[in-house]
Amino acid sequence: MEHYYSNEVNVQILVALLKKHGIKKIIVSPGATNVCFVASIQHDSFFEIYSSVDERSAAYMACGMAAESGEPVALSCTGATASRNYMPGLTEAYYSKLPVLAITSHRGDSEIGHLIGQQIDRRQLPRDIALESVTLPNVKDEKDARYCEIEANKAIVALRKNGGGPAHINLYTRYNRQFTAKVLPDVEAVNLYTPCQKLPEIPEGRTAIFIGSHRRFTKEETALIDKFCAIHDAVVFCDHTSGYDGAYKVIWGLVACQRQYKSELSKIDTLIHLGEIPGSVFFKFHPKRVWRVNEDGALRNMFGKLTDVFQMSELLFFKAYSDGAGEKKNYLQSCRDECQKICDLIPELPFGNIWIAKTISDKLPSCVLHFGILNSLRSWSFFKIPQGIYGKSNVGGYGIDGGISSMIGASLASPDKLFIGIFGDLAFFYDMNSLGNRHVGNNVRIMLINNGRGTEFRNYSHVCSPFGEEADPFMAASGHFGNKSLQLVRHYAEDLGYKYITASNKEEFNAVYKEFLSPELCQSMIFEVFTDSQDESDALETIMNLVKPPKSILSSVKENIKAVIGEKGISVIKRIKGGA
Repeated sequence: MEHYYSNEVNVQILVALLKKHGIKKIIVSPGATNVCFVASIQHDSFFEIYSSVDERSAAYMACGMAAESGEPVALSCTGATASRNYMPGLTEAYYSKLPVLAITSHRGDSEIGHLIGQQIDRRQLPRDIALESVTLPNVKDEKDARYCEIEANKAIVALRKNGGGPAHINLYTRYNRQFTAKVLPDVEAVNLYTPCQKLPEIPEGRTAIFIGSHRRFTKEETALIDKFCAIHDAVVFCDHTSGYDGAYKVIWGLVACQRQYKSELSKIDTLIHLGEIPGSVFFKFHPKRVWRVNEDGALRNMFGKLTDVFQMSELLFFKAYSDGAGEKKNYLQSCRDECQKICDLIPELPFGNIWIAKTISDKLPSCVLHFGILNSLRSWSFFKIPQGIYGKSNVGGYGIDGGISSMIGASLASPDKLFIGIFGDLAFFYDMNSLGNRHVGNNVRIMLINNGRGTEFRNYSHVCSPFGEEADPFMAASGHFGNKSLQLVRHYAEDLGYKYITASNKEEFNAVYKEFLSPELCQSMIFEVFTDSQDESDALETIMNLVKPPKSILSSVKENIKAVIGEKGISVIKRIKGGA
């Protein structure tokens, strides 16, 4: 029996518009209310269709697929709680500006609120899961058809509008009656510039670029950023999620994380802010002013010093500020020297995520890296990775869920690339169902750092650290998922067709990691590494305190006095002081 498109005119309009807009990739979850849509696309060779039973995983797969391919990705599910499960992934897509189109099928509004099953009310959505939400009703006449057409276009266009994203002033008061303030606080007015306006001159002083998480920069964009830096003696501070791999890249995490040392090189006059939420939590710059460059034109005051917003593409911005020639690298060389100086202070670290990152970060084959939140991403942000390797992490929603699904989605979009993921045990087990997706190929490598708990909550610097082992049962969620079972992941991985290797110490790790880093796409792999939370905490404390503060002037004076008058003189002074 031959199947074509549904007779439901609204379905026909949607399918036609998807094709017109070039949206080919669609991830479908099973259900009844979306049968007309799914049946209409599954025999059309234009579409690339993937199946995912778990809607939450499907949405994260779409995030990874969209980020890797640079193309919009559509989702289709039925109308009940299935649609709710898109929310975490759509949150990631919103904050990461990923073009994900969620198509949730529905029986209509007339039955909402009448105790009828599977009638989920989606008439109001959270603000941060969709840039545009529309309804395509059943079509009775030409007027309905035109309405469906324009509404569907609104949603599809929103995927790319103002920087893109997914498509589906609150002022508090305490009723204070005191009116005695005579002086208003000093505030900074923010200027908004568009391409048609005359742009300001770059102010005098030190200039730097900071890039948060970002899609991969094109060669032209990278060349313009490098030219800008060469002319203005600037650098690009970033982490592995920045998408930038140019000549002026500075991985500043190791310097920025120091608790007892603040580099003078972090003092910046003009900081040009690109991208979205950064992967690293250590970028605590205190610039005199911040220029935000983004097509959305939104006021993002990440550093508290926002003065100018440039609502334009980064390409237009850097073209406007890159006239002339220059080869300045003074600031760049100073930053690189500072990074190397502090890196040279790293002693032998305990076995754990940071030691692993330090050991293999410079040995990676050509690949795309995916990191879990938070310990894995932070550990790798301390070290450089080879040129040409890009990092990804779900920093949009900044939650532990969905990292593996995003990586798998990306791996499906580029089956000839190697994808390596580093995930902690809670993030791994949270999202492990995605490993059983039948579309997974031979280009996936996952390193599971298994310390049996959310080790973040046991780190020396965490608010939970004073609780010690008392943090384990509930704060750190210790003991779940086999409690560091030596067999659980092995059986799961091997039964799904993955190669499984493991290590519990440095010697075992050194003996097998080269197999994990093999550039050949032979078989997908899971490398389970068992670590200890105390070792993880000790390594982090060491890394964050590599530079000790100089002795205070008072301490130096005391040392000088002691050297001159000796121990006997000190004793005499103490006796005299005591007698007084």
